[in-house]
Amino acid sequence: MAESETRTDGGGDDNAGAAVTLRGRRIGPGEPLFVIAGPCVLEEPDAMLRLAGELAAVCARHGLGYCFKASYLKDNRTSGASPRGPGAEEGLRLLARIGDAHGVPLLTDVHHPEDAAAAAEVVDILQIPAFLCRQTSLLEAAGRTGRLVNVKKGQFLAPADLGHAAAKLRGAGCPGVLATERGSFFGYRDLVVDFRAVPLLHRLGLPVVMDATHAVQSPGSTGSVTGGAPEMIPLYVRCGMAAGADALFLEVHPDPPRALSDAASQLPLPAFAGLLEQALRFRDLYRECAS
Repeated sequence: MAESETRTDGGGDDNAGAAVTLRGRRIGPGEPLFVIAGPCVLEEPDAMLRLAGELAAVCARHGLGYCFKASYLKDNRTSGASPRGPGAEEGLRLLARIGDAHGVPLLTDVHHPEDAAAAAEVVDILQIPAFLCRQTSLLEAAGRTGRLVNVKKGQFLAPADLGHAAAKLRGAGCPGVLATERGSFFGYRDLVVDFRAVPLLHRLGLPVVMDATHAVQSPGSTGSVTGGAPEMIPLYVRCGMAAGADALFLEVHPDPPRALSDAASQLPLPAFAGLLEQALRFRDLYRECAS
């Protein structure tokens, strides 16, 4: 399970922020890149076990920390007929199998306050979905579990306003908070990423995660499901690293068109290794320029 520790680096520059520790790996400014990757929702168990192993192996070759992510139940669906995942009991059992098999930390979403404690028994990081980032009762319940919490910045929220979510979590006893940039609404069915968010979130004392897959979504654009422009994922990866993000979040699937959720915005598994190499080169460039 997670070892959680927060260290505030202080200072007044754009690199000021906090680092958190997950199983001995530090995530934050000045630390090695951390990778959070996996499918949108849990699917067939053997396929999920293989996917986690392949993602972990790529990260291990680069000496990077890795966390497997997947949702056991997705509440934010365009259509009520959309697949939502296996549910809490079956999904948490599968997540535990994946963690045991590969020795990797785990991340999953929680949507209701009553979900937090059970999920925290299995995963190392609880994730607050973007549309729920202002929900006080949910944040407080997640904060009380003692796990790290990753808050997706709402598509409607200014970076500075995420500080209120962090304060709610810390007030409930949360040992470490991460902030994820995943794009902002630009009109009705489009998202854009304002990369000023990375230094602005650092100023709140938060490690910053760049979600380069949800950022390419086009919500509701196909009528019954969310569309996307996955060809833009590498651009957002490079820009996020060049802006100083501390971690990279990617939804990855062996065959995205067949994915049960977010099929239009997931990264194909064969592209993962090469894109990670790009991310490291651009992060090295950022650190060279910032030093």
